[in-house]
Amino acid sequence: MREECIYTMLRGIKGLSRLFYRFDIRWVHQPPAEPWRKLRLVTFLNHTSLYEPLFVGGFPNKFIRRIAFQGLMPVADKATRRPLMGFFFRMVARNVVTITRKNDHTWDQVLTTVQPDSMVIIMPEGRMMRANGLDKKGRPMTVRGGIADILQSIPEGRMLLTYSAGLHHVQIPGQSPLPRLFKTLRMRLESVDIGEYRDRLMSQHGPDGFKQALIHDLESRRDRYCFGMEQPVVPMVAMASSLVR
Repeated sequence: MREECIYTMLRGIKGLSRLFYRFDIRWVHQPPAEPWRKLRLVTFLNHTSLYEPLFVGGFPNKFIRRIAFQGLMPVADKATRRPLMGFFFRMVARNVVTITRKNDHTWDQVLTTVQPDSMVIIMPEGRMMRANGLDKKGRPMTVRGGIADILQSIPEGRMLLTYSAGLHHVQIPGQSPLPRLFKTLRMRLESVDIGEYRDRLMSQHGPDGFKQALIHDLESRRDRYCFGMEQPVVPMVAMASSLVR
């Protein structure tokens, strides 16, 4: 019952977002033949606004259904405590684990909740970028190391890397909560094999250097694709037909 409610809610958000926004979502490389199969981890880079669920308007229903029925998402306790948005974030995926943003028992709960069919959705920067390009405390937007734990807990499957161009043109954190309508939401996608990706970093940097190598790699990809969307990319042929379903 919970899963059906979540799926209905996400489909509703998709409908509204497609009514009020345009989408420019493409692959940075040629995707697999079936890009929505075997996804075990979805990594959202360049977290800039609480309105990022609007991006579901650019994804096929099979992906949205997977979020509702197998999604596992860690969400900061600060977000879940918000009066209205808190309810939404508690219902954004099948399993929502409230975390404190510290390496404590709440993060351990995330790792123990991962099941063989789970699709983990994570924002590895752990906080939102403000209008000045920094986080709320004036620090650079770095990737935190928790994603290394996730990658080591998932033996195989694929990781979908999503590179957001940002939503400050829709809503800036700390400013008016009302979103601006009729904007274009831009995102780039990349699919990597989890086992191959993890093994490559392990072989190059060893177990002790794995976490820092992963952080550096993800930040490099983010800086290349999130902030360089004027560069040529592979048209998203696999998604084009699914946007109208």
